[in-house]
Amino acid sequence: MESIKEENIHHTALKLAEEIKNLSIYKSFYSDIQKLVSSPNVKKEDFKQTLQQAMKEKGLETKLRNTIYHLVRAQNKQTKLDPLTTLSKASAQWEKRIHKSLNSMCSDLETSLAKLRPQSEQEEIAEKWQELSTYNLDLSKYRPVYAPKDFLEVLLTLSGYVPFTKDDEPKWEFAHLPLQVKSLDQLRKVYPEWASGELLLGANPEATLSAERAALGARVAALRYAPLAQEFLKRGSPHCLRAQLWAHVLGVELSTQQIAYFNKLKKNVLEVDLMIDKLIFKDVQLTASNDDQYFVFEDLLYQVMLCFSRDGEVLQQLKGSVGNPLTVTIKGKQTSLDSITVFPPSGIIPFHGFTMYATPFCYLYDDPVQLYYTFRAFYVRYWHRLHYISTHPQGIVSLCLLYERLLEANEPLLWIHFRNININPIRVVFKWLMRAFSGHLPPDQLLFLWDAILGYDCLDILPLLAVAILSFRKENIFQVNTIQNVDAVLADLSTISVVPLLQLALMKP
Repeated sequence: MESIKEENIHHTALKLAEEIKNLSIYKSFYSDIQKLVSSPNVKKEDFKQTLQQAMKEKGLETKLRNTIYHLVRAQNKQTKLDPLTTLSKASAQWEKRIHKSLNSMCSDLETSLAKLRPQSEQEEIAEKWQELSTYNLDLSKYRPVYAPKDFLEVLLTLSGYVPFTKDDEPKWEFAHLPLQVKSLDQLRKVYPEWASGELLLGANPEATLSAERAALGARVAALRYAPLAQEFLKRGSPHCLRAQLWAHVLGVELSTQQIAYFNKLKKNVLEVDLMIDKLIFKDVQLTASNDDQYFVFEDLLYQVMLCFSRDGEVLQQLKGSVGNPLTVTIKGKQTSLDSITVFPPSGIIPFHGFTMYATPFCYLYDDPVQLYYTFRAFYVRYWHRLHYISTHPQGIVSLCLLYERLLEANEPLLWIHFRNININPIRVVFKWLMRAFSGHLPPDQLLFLWDAILGYDCLDILPLLAVAILSFRKENIFQVNTIQNVDAVLADLSTISVVPLLQLALMKP
């Protein structure tokens, strides 16, 4: 038995070694090892032990461990991924609608999806890159391609794509979908530290706890070891350490290569005018610029979101889970392979509120490049699941079903009240779920919530919080009987304390 186990470990190690060879860091990592081997610190007579010790002292052991950790995490993500099987037809039709809307807007505005910018325009954008809010654009005729409420309407028609609906199941909500979601008892096992009432940052404001967490967090951050940073985030991070810890967990480490790639994306923004640029400007203006918490970051957000739209690596990393983007010809470019582009190169068409996935990162990073790569890693790991139709257990459809199951099982009177006043309960919280509460919660509370998402590597906390908020406001909800009034009851979340509310929900008998 022991020999079989050792053989499996050996095969796994060989497989990981081969995969590491394909990574961008391999060349520099291999070079560092070669330098180390030829140094006096590594002895020929005790090669293995002295090499391991030297790698440890130089930080290369931690770098290797982190690389394997991120490789395994990426593989786990892929094995869980169900590439839009049951709901592929619905997903394809929704994608067609979005593409049709884009083409229709282009026709109405007599513009192209992609065209070369005139030299004067390139120079103006380059000059105003640090303050793009001063760049004048007439956006009056541009409108978001879709909003969360449009996406919800599509999700609520999914029963038409599912042939195995049970006769005794209600057709009114998501219960007809054959997806497995967790019960409250199962969620307690996912979030044991929260369910057992442990001291967490955000719930216990005592100075002693904050000082303890800051001291421990500083030691964890200094080690730069991703699994340890992830474990630390489960109990909340002091704000001063969050930027480092998030970067460690997401595997974001800036190199000259990454900085050069960001500059290449910027260059593409300057040279090629994508119709989607106007949608990005419009979205920033409609959301972050109108938000008291985020308006000061307007210029930073333009840079990050415009570069994100050009990033073909996003599409590569999400291949099979974000549909099939359009392919268009760049108007004004000589006919060649260079004149053909995926639209947009990232494959992601923003909806109304898309910018809010990036806004909280502005509280963590001043440097647009560091902000960009951390946001991108978060998006690729989590946020794309919130606006694509799939049967993935962490996808928006499963999260909607989890919300409904939790509400019905744990707040039955509230569930019945919604039924009696003929309001689908998902309608009052969907915008929270689709934006992961960004723009709805105060930034300090939102960052505690996102700490937990990273710490537990799980989005189930979003529907759990939605139910907890409804439970907290239920006496007021019982007093109203229209969706407008329910929305009014839930409109202001500025007084919500995320951590104690979630602890209360998980500890509830």
